[in-house]
Order: sequence, then C-alpha cells, then structure tokens
Amino acid sequence: MDKKPENLTDNLSASSKYRPSVTPGLPLQGGMPEQVDYQKLGKKLEDFKKKMLKKFPFMISLGILPINAFAMFEEDEGLPKEEVDKKPMHIIMIMPEDQYKNLTAIKKDVIDIAKTSGEKIWVHIKTAEVDIWNYGLDSKFEFIDAIGASFPLYDKGFLGALRVASIHKSLVLSWLNVGRIRYVATYGIFGSLVRGTADETSDVDVTVIIDDTDVKRMSKVELVEKLRGKIVYEYVKEATALAGVKNILNVQVWLLTDFWQRVKDAEPVAFTFIRDGVPLYDRGTFIPWKRLLQMGKIKPSPEAIDLYMKEGDRTVDIIKRRQLDNMVDIYFGVVTPTQAMMMLAGHAPPVPKVIVQEVKKILVDKEKLMTAKELKTLEKVVKLYKDYEHGTLKDVPGKEIDNLLEESMDYVKKMRELRNSLERRMWEHEAERITGEVFNLMKKIFGDKGQEALISDLENEMVKKGKVAERMLGIAKDIAKLKAKVKTKEFTQGDMQRYSRDYSALVEALTEFSQRKELVSMEKGIAKVNFDKGWAELVGTDEGMFLVMQNGEVKKYEKGKFVSSDRKMFEKALKETKERVQFSLPSEVVAALKKEFGECTISF
Repeated sequence: MDKKPENLTDNLSASSKYRPSVTPGLPLQGGMPEQVDYQKLGKKLEDFKKKMLKKFPFMISLGILPINAFAMFEEDEGLPKEEVDKKPMHIIMIMPEDQYKNLTAIKKDVIDIAKTSGEKIWVHIKTAEVDIWNYGLDSKFEFIDAIGASFPLYDKGFLGALRVASIHKSLVLSWLNVGRIRYVATYGIFGSLVRGTADETSDVDVTVIIDDTDVKRMSKVELVEKLRGKIVYEYVKEATALAGVKNILNVQVWLLTDFWQRVKDAEPVAFTFIRDGVPLYDRGTFIPWKRLLQMGKIKPSPEAIDLYMKEGDRTVDIIKRRQLDNMVDIYFGVVTPTQAMMMLAGHAPPVPKVIVQEVKKILVDKEKLMTAKELKTLEKVVKLYKDYEHGTLKDVPGKEIDNLLEESMDYVKKMRELRNSLERRMWEHEAERITGEVFNLMKKIFGDKGQEALISDLENEMVKKGKVAERMLGIAKDIAKLKAKVKTKEFTQGDMQRYSRDYSALVEALTEFSQRKELVSMEKGIAKVNFDKGWAELVGTDEGMFLVMQNGEVKKYEKGKFVSSDRKMFEKALKETKERVQFSLPSEVVAALKKEFGECTISF
C-alpha cells in the first residue's frame, strides 16, 4: 500500500493516481447516473422548452437538475410538503439580472407553461449575476455543482462553462484534499461567467489558492511548477474532455502566503479577484477577504503606493525602450532581405559593418538594380543601429519611427520587385557559364568546331560507341538551347535547377573521357584488348604493364595476374618511361589477360 501523504510535499510526490468521480447528473458513456435516461426526459420536455423560449427569449439556460440534488433544493426553497410528495422534476431556469424586476410575472407565466407540459415540473428561477453566485458566497458550493451538472435543455453557454469549472474543481480537490488534510484554501471563479455573459466560446477564468504553510523541503518556485503541472495542464485537459465543451479553462495557481501578501498590499490582481470573484470552494479564507474588502478594511500599504507611483515614473523610460526596440525591428526588416538579395547575386551575406559598401558595389554599381534612394534607406537604418550598439543612441522619436517604418516598407517592397529581375539576370549568367564550360570541354575533345558539329561528334564518337550514357546526348542538345530558353517567361527556378544538375553529370562524363583519352594516347607502348563485354587498353611502361579499363579503372600486372592499382601510380610510371612506339608482349601477360577477360583479341 502507498503511504498516506502527511504534508503537501508528500502529496505532490504520492504514487497513487487519481480516479475521476462521477459528477451528479453528468451524462457518462455507457449510461446515466442514477439510471436516469436524460435524453428521453429531454425529448419529453421538448414542447415545454420551445414554449419557454418563445415566451422568454432572454433566457440564458434551461436544464434538468440532478435527481440526487432534488431534496436539497426542495429544503433550501421551503417547498410545501404536498408539492414534495408529488415528486416533481426540478428544472433550473437562468435569466439575466435585468429581468429580476419582472420576476413575479415571469413566475406566473412559467407555472402556466409547466401545467400545459403534461409533466410534474417545478421550475427554479435564478439570475446569472446574483442568485447563482450567492450560493458560493453563502458557502453552499454543492448547489453550484448541481446547477453545473444539470442536463441542458437549452444553454447559451452558461451551464457548459460552469460545468467545466465544477469538474476541474472536483479533480483538484480529490487530489489535494484527502481525509482531514485540506490543501486547497480557495477555488474561485471570475470573469464573464460571474458577469452572466459567458457563451459557448467564452474563456472560463478560475483561481486556485493552495495552502503552502507546511512546505519546508521544497522551494516556492518548484512547488508552484509542480502544482501547475497537475492543476493547469493535466486536469484542465481532463475536465474539458469530461465536460464536452469548447470553452477554454484559464487557471491561475497561487500559494496562500504569496496571495496574503498581495491582499495586504491591495495588489490589483488580488484586489480584482476578491472584489469580483465567487468561491466554488472555500476553506474560510476568501469570504473573510471579501467581507473585509466590502468593509473598506483592505487598504494598500505606503510601500505598495510608492511602488505603483514609481511605475508611472518609469513610463517614459519604458516608451523610449520600446521605441528603440521598434527601430531594431525595422533594422532587421531591412537588412535581412538585403542579405538575401546579395546571396541571390552569388555573394556571401555581408555583415552589418560593410553591408552598405558591398550593396553599393554589387547591386547599385555592378547590377544597376538598386537606386540611390534604396541605398540611402539602408544606410540610414544601419547608422541608427550602429549608434544604438555603441550606446550613443538613447531614444528615437515616435515620428521618426513612423517615417522610418514607412521608408522600410517601401524598401522591402522594392526588394521583392528586384528579386525577380535579379533572379532572371543570375539565371542568364548561369546559362552563359554552363553553355561555355560544356562546349569548351567538347572542343578540347573533338577540336574547335561549332555546336552542331560537336554534338554530332559526341553522338558518333562517344554515345554510339558506348563510352558515355545515351542520355548525355539529350542533355548536350538541351544546353545548346539554354541561353535562349532562360530569357522566356515560362522558364522557372525549377528548370534552372534541373539544367544545373544535368550539366554537372555531362561535364563529369566528358572530363572522365578526356582524361582517359589523354592517358592512352601517349603511345608509350599501347595495345587495345577487346572482349565480350567491352574493351580495355594495355599500356607498357618501364615500371611494368598497366591495364586501363573502359570505366577508367587502372590495374597492374604482377606475378602472373592483374591487380588493382591507382591512377597516380600509373601516371608516374608513364612520366618516367622513355619514349617508344613498340613493346613486346610476354606470353605470361597474354595468359593473364585471358584469365582476366576470357576469350579476347589484342590489337596494336
């Protein structure tokens, strides 16, 4: 068995997991509490509901009270015994406070409508702003729970909002109030729900005050974080799911000692909560505070008054600080897209120290895209930021911020426009480079010829002979048209990326072929070996025999077989070999070639 918690610290560390209890009257999956079919009751009262809405369009909520709460409502309102003996169904009707003056007439009309319903009904009429919350102020918290647990026949959001708060309260109490131990000092509600204006989307604002007077082994910060982790995050999620509402539950968690200090100083948050809030649970702390406040006994200390007066004195400093922050935001809003433009132009993003000079050199003088007007705006924001960094700029007038913001917006708009122009210009530069590199390389291989002739040689000498992949011919033909295509409106960034990718593959294939051709054309003793799956070239050097495969791989003859070698060793052997155009081919080398390739032919 788990050890029973002896203090708040133990309670927070307890291993026992909370199991949510049934809230009276709350429909649950798999049935209803007290074996009552509320859905069926709701259908029977459909005509009654319609008549009530037609007669009282101002009505906020109409619901069936939980059956196990009937007796306490009967006793609280002093129902005559003959009415109790009829065992009526108890209905809660919630209306705005401004209709209270018409209560007598409303009661008469409600009785008439109830008589025509064919059901034994007793309607409890309460105002949202006063009657409901008087239960809390009178410590009759179970009445508020019962109203929140009512089965809604009609609801503008009040019952749903109250239901999620009541369920959350139950979860918190079940965790922190065990046996004779009571750690929850107050669970209170405030905001739109107390004002009677809550709807289906209104936030539900609650405050939980925890008695921390027995906590000795945990800091306040750690304690508050542990409490919030459970109360704010875990239980809010669980309560929202159980209540089935869209209302967002906002929970504030306070330690009793901290809240007492705030009450003593009449701190605004505490002051407002006590003045406007209503307890859904109280252990004898909130209601005395409220009474003291109503009696004028809660007054701020001189220290608190001085503190709040100082806040007024700090206003100018705060505004100046925020104006400087605005200037910094404008600076980054101008500099960041400018750096993007520089990257687009093929340069590293310049640091703020030299950004004005670099932009002038590249975007103004070289590319002639940016005008002196834009450069002046950039120069202005950079200077302001440098002065700010160096501590010489203490404040920026609001009017100057407004003017600077307007200039920066024009600047950013201009950068967006320039981006398209610069991007296309960079594509044209890239197309020029790609086309030049590809056809210059082809000229080195096939000679100084025109593009059509070079493409023809590529097809006949390389593609048809299987020296490069067939798709290289299509890439070369596309690149021949690239400079024209890049100037069309249809050309996109995706097209440019594809051309760059294909260009790299073609250059790699041409370079490899060129290097292989240069190696085997040096006539330092060369023989061509043809076999079923391709060909290779046998090269004789003073360092021995080398075999250059079709894919560029290099092997060396050693001890009756060809073993893997590397290009550097091969190139060194070629360089150090004396010129000769013939060489002898020993029988053991021929045997090694047959062992390597099977049947093959050797030609010189």
